[in-house]
Amino acid sequence: MFCLAWLTLMSDLRMATHPRIFTRPLTQQTAMGNVEALMALPHCRVIGEQPGFWTVYQQVTGDVPTRGNLVPDAHLAAVLRQNGVATLYTHDRDFRKFAFLEVRDPLAVAG
Repeated sequence: MFCLAWLTLMSDLRMATHPRIFTRPLTQQTAMGNVEALMALPHCRVIGEQPGFWTVYQQVTGDVPTRGNLVPDAHLAAVLRQNGVATLYTHDRDFRKFAFLEVRDPLAVAG
């Protein structure tokens, strides 16, 4: 099973349809269809903030100075923690700052 956060899905929609990012961005309909296809996979679980999120966010950021571009990463880290997700596959090294996460880089050379 793999989890996708609403925060991540919305970011994907924002970027996939943005004309300053892509010369030919996806239409809203196509981008939303891609998200729906992912969500329909039997091994996919969509997660988001639960009651008590703010407390979890404060715990996650307690030992990590969080400002600027690290805020959305901390947001996602708190969502992951609140939903019991301990492993994150990402090339973004900033997530290594959150001690509870095991970060695996899917682009790293195996060996």
